Amino acid sequence: MGAATKRVFRIERGVGKGATELSVVPDSSAQARHDEVMRALAGITNQMSPHEPLSQQVVDTCRYELQEAQKIKAELKDIHDAIAQTKREIATLHDAGRDDLNVSRMTDELGAIVEGTETATESILQAAEEIDTNADDLVAALKNTPHQGAASDIQEQVVKIFEACNFQDLTGQRITKVVNAFRFIEERVDRMMEIWGGIESFAGVEKVELPERANHQELLNGPALDDDEDVASQCDIDALFD
Repeated sequence: MGAATKRVFRIERGVGKGATELSVVPDSSAQARHDEVMRALAGITNQMSPHEPLSQQVVDTCRYELQEAQKIKAELKDIHDAIAQTKREIATLHDAGRDDLNVSRMTDELGAIVEGTETATESILQAAEEIDTNADDLVAALKNTPHQGAASDIQEQVVKIFEACNFQDLTGQRITKVVNAFRFIEERVDRMMEIWGGIESFAGVEKVELPERANHQELLNGPALDDDEDVASQCDIDALFD
């Protein structure tokens, strides 16, 4: 078997014929592109580094805002509960369900007290004036008699009655202040109910449970007002004894 024949490429034939030997010439443009790519990467790296603390700042801001949102949510819940409780209290004030606890009823009762004391005081004053007139006649008739002093004492007592009847004016003024305060509260309650949609919006509101009265207190309703219905009058009571 003969020796292997070495294959000669065309480029090698050219060299063998006296052509100049090939040499590797460095590509300057490739090096420039490489340097440009490295500079671009370095620039990207420099741009990314400052964003790291910014990202942490964003996280901290989001965490703070989330905490604030949770606080606001809790406060809104408290406001909601307070409004619901307020509506319960207002509904209870507006419709207590019992005459002895109804604000409007109490206002009317106090007004009746003022009118009743005023009427009674006028009757007392009229009677005292009549007594005083009769006492004057007695003093004149009993002049220079042992009974003149007694007639004068009657006049002095009548003066005390007149002075004592001043209570009606003072008491009436004080009770009127209380009545006006009750009416002011009642008007504010009605106004608040209008703001929240009127009486219809309170239809489903659970009212505060009222304390129960003892058995013997169920009968202690006091005198009826003039505009009360389905109540026995004094004439009805007197008719029972006829």
